[in-house]
Amino acid sequence: MPSIEAAHLTKSFHRDRPSLDNVSFRYDGARAVGYLGPNGAGKSTTLKLFVGLLVPTKGRALLNGREAQDNRKEALWDVGAIIETPEPYPTQSVQEALETVGRIRGLSREGVDAEVARLHQLLRLPHPARRCGSLSKGQRQRVVLAAAMIADPSVLLLDEPTSGLDPAERILVRNLLTRLKKDHLILLVSHQVADVAEICDDLIFLDRGRMVLKDTVENVSAKVRVLQVDVEFLRPVSPPLPLVFGPGVEAVAPLSDRRFRITFDGADATRARILEGCQRLGPVGQFVPAYPALETAYLDVMRAAAK
Repeated sequence: MPSIEAAHLTKSFHRDRPSLDNVSFRYDGARAVGYLGPNGAGKSTTLKLFVGLLVPTKGRALLNGREAQDNRKEALWDVGAIIETPEPYPTQSVQEALETVGRIRGLSREGVDAEVARLHQLLRLPHPARRCGSLSKGQRQRVVLAAAMIADPSVLLLDEPTSGLDPAERILVRNLLTRLKKDHLILLVSHQVADVAEICDDLIFLDRGRMVLKDTVENVSAKVRVLQVDVEFLRPVSPPLPLVFGPGVEAVAPLSDRRFRITFDGADATRARILEGCQRLGPVGQFVPAYPALETAYLDVMRAAAK
């Protein structure tokens, strides 16, 4: 069973505040864990400690029960990782870049060919003969992700895997990671909160090196109080006024002739009344929170941590 564990993990580069301060968590089995926080929170430092690029000042970082500090090859044999912003060698072809990683993984020639073919299909990679230096940023990022997935490791440590991807590429990668989490353990660092909400089961919030919240996506999202909803009608309607919806509605802002943002007191009864009022005005195509629940929760958690 794949596992990842941080036990009182601490990393100090200077005498002042540690970059990572006594962080502890453990996950076992297949799932995806979102690792969130502002720039400088210690997210990439954590991943570097897991793979042995940094040595902990205190505590332990274990992958499948092993520490990279003790035996990096043994600890990382079933682990794929993207740390910060790696780039394939520009002079290598896509095929050569993946073959290099496959050989490091100890795959046979036939095994490398099979993995490269599998990853080309999963990630819609550029033609194998293309030089990496000629690829777009999104294409290079998909090659990097493919390299992390060579030999199908059970643990994936992914630092901003959708960075530089266009919307279609992001959806491709997001759907792939959603499938992979069924039989892999993924630790996902991302500033794309929408991707985390779509992919992850669990969340860790980090701020200034300290873990400020650890919970499930479902629990964190459920705590968010929705104060604004966006409604889209199937055809243009006259701007609805707060009076149409009754008490509790504070403002109605038109976004277009069919879309409106409604600010209200957050009560479930008021939201239900707003929906009923909208349906009286015309056919409703969409009625959703103005901001994703997890994005709102992230901002709330970071504001509370800053106090």
